Amino acid sequence: MLLELEMGNHVWNDKKKFIWLLSILLLVAFLVTSGISYKVAHDSLSQQIESNTLPLTSDNIYSEIQQDLLRPIFISSLMAQDTFVRDWTLNHEQEPEKLVRYLKEIQDKYDTVTSFFVSEQSRNYYHSSGVLKKIQDIEPNDAWYFRVRSLPESEHFEINIDADTADRTKTTVFVNYKVFDFEGKFIGVTGVGLAVEKVKSLIELYQKRYNRRVFFTDRQGNVTLHGDEYDGANSLQSSVGLEQLSTRILTSPSAAFSYQRNGKTVYLNSRLVPEFKWYLIVEQEDAPQEQELLNTFWGNLVLSLVVTIGILFISNMTLGRYQRKLEVMASTDKLTGAANRQVFEEYFHQTLEKAKLSQTPISILLVDIDHFKKVNDSYGHSVGDLVLKTVTNLLRSQLKEQDILCRWGGEEFLVLLPEMDLSHSAELAERFRDSISQRELKVNGVHIAITVSIGVAEYQKPEPAEDLIKRADLALYQAKEAGRNQVVLNQ
Repeated sequence: MLLELEMGNHVWNDKKKFIWLLSILLLVAFLVTSGISYKVAHDSLSQQIESNTLPLTSDNIYSEIQQDLLRPIFISSLMAQDTFVRDWTLNHEQEPEKLVRYLKEIQDKYDTVTSFFVSEQSRNYYHSSGVLKKIQDIEPNDAWYFRVRSLPESEHFEINIDADTADRTKTTVFVNYKVFDFEGKFIGVTGVGLAVEKVKSLIELYQKRYNRRVFFTDRQGNVTLHGDEYDGANSLQSSVGLEQLSTRILTSPSAAFSYQRNGKTVYLNSRLVPEFKWYLIVEQEDAPQEQELLNTFWGNLVLSLVVTIGILFISNMTLGRYQRKLEVMASTDKLTGAANRQVFEEYFHQTLEKAKLSQTPISILLVDIDHFKKVNDSYGHSVGDLVLKTVTNLLRSQLKEQDILCRWGGEEFLVLLPEMDLSHSAELAERFRDSISQRELKVNGVHIAITVSIGVAEYQKPEPAEDLIKRADLALYQAKEAGRNQVVLNQ
């Protein structure tokens, strides 16, 4: 009765500790979370926008630019490499109507606002509507041609925004591509143009889709393209808040910054578009009220997770030790500590299936202590238990982590050897037999010699697991019949 009372007091004390510890944990968690949630959550979301959300949006827009705006570069490249254009030019530009028809087909097929070719030999400006003019080095409007002609050898094209030669009232984004003959000699410039309005519509589409401000600048920081709703300055250097960041933006292929504009935090991500030699700028303004709501939600979610983990941890502290004792009792042999037969059979079948799938060998050893009954009868069961423990320790000391030792019967042990073939298993069995035979127990001044007989078998497809054990058992029987203290293989 006294023992029951003491156990009851222990249980009650444990319960009080559990309640107090849980209460303190909940109280501290709510107090700390309430005190720092606003600032921490606000900073966390800001970091998320700057380092994750905004760069991801920038990457998406860049991918769409490659599809939408880089297409004219691809078209111009095809025109510059076109055999017809080069052959026609080298044949002294005979029948100009053929080239005009070619340019018209390019314009219609790819839906460009213009397509053109300027010959270095004649300086004629061929257009999809005909021969417009002759390029002259004294004409300011023709300076673009001589600029493209003078590009370094490594640069084959340029992109510029200029008035359309065919219609000076229209502003066009031109892709001017150098043309070379078959020996690498410069013979002219070809290309296509996109209407600025079309490019602006693409920028407007990006802004609406991603709810960001999108614009382009050149390598000097001048804003080259933007949507109709753009209300910023004409350059990064003259933009409020960006004066100090412009140099860092223009000297890095990609960058992420934040700055203050009109009392709000603006997150900026820049990325150089090498084909255009322009910078893609994507901006997002901070929205404090929206952030607070979102942060509160995430804060509560994290708090719930922490509390749940705390409860589970405390519960495990109380119940874990009992569970572990039950697991050990259910899975191991009480005397030797080796796996019991029930657990072994489950693991054995799983290991066998893995071996079949991976095409790896698997072997088993069936170990029997010689004349064990005589030991029990002569020296008592306590000595017999000592012999069992000794053999178990000797076997376990030479096994790998993946190997399994099971007490199969009274004095029988079964060793499972994954990824080991018959010859290597036989070598291991011989080491077992030798180390055990050399171990001599001394009990009350009496020396007790221990030997074992071992049967070895390797799994052979497609035999059942039971047949593998039977073959090992047959080999063990043969070892006993041959005089014991032997290793016999069943091949």
